[in-house]
Amino acid sequence: MTVIVREIGPGVRADLEGFTAVRHSALPFYVISPDSLAHDLAHLPAEAHYRPLVAEEDGEIIGTAQVGLLHESPEPGQGFVNVYTHPERTRRGAGGLLLRAAEEYLASLGAVRLLAWVLDEPANRAFAEAHGYRPSRSAHFLRLDLAHGTLPERRTPPPGVELRPASAFAADPRPVFDLDAEVTSDEPGDAGAELTDYEEWLANVWRHPLTDLGLTTVAVVEGRPVAFSAARTDGTRYATAMTGTARAHRGRGLAKLAKNDSLHRARAAGYTEAFTGNDTGNGPMLAINEWFGYEICATEVRYVRELG
Repeated sequence: MTVIVREIGPGVRADLEGFTAVRHSALPFYVISPDSLAHDLAHLPAEAHYRPLVAEEDGEIIGTAQVGLLHESPEPGQGFVNVYTHPERTRRGAGGLLLRAAEEYLASLGAVRLLAWVLDEPANRAFAEAHGYRPSRSAHFLRLDLAHGTLPERRTPPPGVELRPASAFAADPRPVFDLDAEVTSDEPGDAGAELTDYEEWLANVWRHPLTDLGLTTVAVVEGRPVAFSAARTDGTRYATAMTGTARAHRGRGLAKLAKNDSLHRARAAGYTEAFTGNDTGNGPMLAINEWFGYEICATEVRYVRELG
C-alpha cells in the first residue's frame, strides 16, 4: 500500500470532509468543519500562502498538514506546519511525507523559521525532535462539561458596563476589530501577531463560518467594546476563540463577566461541552478557566526549526 501526499482540492467536498475527519479524530477538542476549511482556502490573503496537504492511502485520507506563512507576524520569514495523522493510521510514513512536502514548500517561499504544534506525547515529540525541531512553549486544551457541570451564576454588570452579543455590532464591527487588535497584540506566543487589515479581519474573523456572533459576548462601556469572549461553533461543538480586555479596563473582571455570559447562552442553545486553549504561561486566563470548571484534556508543545 502506497501513501501519497497532495494538496486538497478547494472545491472537492470529499477532500474537505476527509481533512476534517482526520482532524476530529486526532484533535476531538478542535473546532473545524468542511465549510470553514473551504472558507480559509477562499479568503486567506495571498501572502499567507496557505496550503492544506493530505496524505492518502488507497484513496483514504489518513493524514493532514496545515501549511503556510505567519503573515500577521511583524517578523518576516516565519512559517507554520501542523501535521496530524489519524490515530488508527499511524506508522505508515504519512507524517514524514507530509512534513517533508511542507518544509520544501515553505523553504521555497523564503521561510527561515518553522513552527509546529505537537501533541505532548512521547512518540509525537520524538518524531519532531528526530526531524530537527526543538521544543519551545506549550499550551493546554481545556474542556468544560456544559451538560452536567455547574456554571457560576450570572451577575449584574458593574455600573456603566453593558453586555451585548457581537451581533449587535453588525452595522459597524470596527470597534470590535479595534479591541481584538489590541488584545491580540498582547497574546503570549513564539510569534507575535498584529491585526492591521480591517477588511481581512472582516473576511477571516467576523464573517468566518465558525464565528458565532450570537454567542460572542462583548462588554461595553460608554458605547465602546472594552472586553469580549469570542465564540466559535461548528453545529455540535462550542469553543472560545479569544477572551480579553482592553488595557485600560483590565483588573475589573470584565473578561470573566463576558465569558460567563457567553457560556450560559451556549448552554441554553443546546451545547453540551465547551472547549478552549491557553498558553501554559497565561496564568490569569488559566485561573479564570479553572474558576469556570474547565479541565485540561490535552497539551500541545510548540516546536521550532531554524532553516538555513
